[in-house]
Amino acid sequence: MGRKLLLEKAHVPGIRNYDVYRREGGYRSVEKALKTMSPDQVTEEVKKSGLRGRGGAGFPAGMKWSFLAKPEGVPRYLVCNADESEPGTFKDRYLMEFIPHLLVEGLIVASYALGSNKTFIYIRGEYAWIVDILEQAIAEAKTNGFLGKNILGTGFDCEIYVQRGAGAYICGEETALIESLEGKRGNPRIKPPFPAVKGVWDCPTVVNNVETIAAVVPIINITGEEYAKIGVGKSTGTKLISACGNINKPGVYEIDMTISVEEFIYSDEYCGGIAHGKRLKACIPGGSSVPILPANLLLKTAKGENRMMNYESLSDGGFATGTMMGSGGFIVLDEDQCVVRHTLTLARFYRHESCGQCSPCREGTGWMEKILKNIEYGKGKKSDIDLLWDIQRKIEGNTICPLGDAAAWPVAAAIRHFRDEFEWHVQYPNAAQNRNYGLAHYADPLPIATAPKA
Repeated sequence: MGRKLLLEKAHVPGIRNYDVYRREGGYRSVEKALKTMSPDQVTEEVKKSGLRGRGGAGFPAGMKWSFLAKPEGVPRYLVCNADESEPGTFKDRYLMEFIPHLLVEGLIVASYALGSNKTFIYIRGEYAWIVDILEQAIAEAKTNGFLGKNILGTGFDCEIYVQRGAGAYICGEETALIESLEGKRGNPRIKPPFPAVKGVWDCPTVVNNVETIAAVVPIINITGEEYAKIGVGKSTGTKLISACGNINKPGVYEIDMTISVEEFIYSDEYCGGIAHGKRLKACIPGGSSVPILPANLLLKTAKGENRMMNYESLSDGGFATGTMMGSGGFIVLDEDQCVVRHTLTLARFYRHESCGQCSPCREGTGWMEKILKNIEYGKGKKSDIDLLWDIQRKIEGNTICPLGDAAAWPVAAAIRHFRDEFEWHVQYPNAAQNRNYGLAHYADPLPIATAPKA
């Protein structure tokens, strides 16, 4: 059984309430940080921990904090990104719903480290019921002296505000989130300047994901050095994984990133194997925007080594034979799933969610959806596959924000690894309407000599 740092107390009866959370050891990190540590020492502990951003990018959190500009007389802000809109990702919702005080505690400690007296939780509009849960937790923390003026008599003031978004995926991008928080249309900003210099209301700002902020609590409690011993390499600590798709036990799991992908999928402790006794065909391991992998490249790297559930191992081989940890949205597809149809579903999502600011994304996402629709519904041509490849290549890296990349990568990976399935749709349009291509060779052992190339 892996070590639990975030979800260990999540199912203690009444843990949503302050009294129970406090009885179970809650807010110890606030007392430790505010009473015995300087803000710089808190940041240093987060650096030592090796904590990487859990929202998808995986950038070292302590390093991000250290970039924050600190001009005299200018307020600084911490913004918690709770706009969890990546298809297949629901770990932050779980954390906020079941143990909201953990996030509040992490926000207080992080606010102290960053010198933020006003902190915001920007939450996905569809999470309406969680807004009530968070606001109750914030009110309880304030009533008990952990928020407001002169917290614990240390002279540090902090208020936390919950701001609902309007359901735009683009507002998960930090600069679009800041624009929306300021009351404007959620369009990404050109960087530089970065939020650390000019963020909310042109003031220095740090934007961190819910899980990242929550992880600050165990880091302060057990020290950054001890936290760094959990996991492997640069994948330190624990990671929340939202597992869904064709598995026996969908849900949110906390792993310590030392287990293999095979163990995560097939062990009873985690996903419990493929549902209905079927075989694994493919998986999107980090939310909808990361490259899909066929079963043989998911369980083993192109070098023939076991693929592990951590940042380095999942990305082994680059996009030619690897993928990304991303936000931890683990979507499993069995032998009866159609990759073309799934790719069309994702392309439709990204076309709908594009803010339209950049021409490659605005136009390209629409073209990809139309072409995929033609292929899926029996009207495609073989040349459409190469056209799709060309379009995604011209979107990637040519937009202000990463949404263009997020739209391009699923299409590129689907063609890279499942081109024969696309060709089958074109060659046998009638058959493609009545049955799926099936497992083909996607689960066959992968000889190292014939590992796919980019």
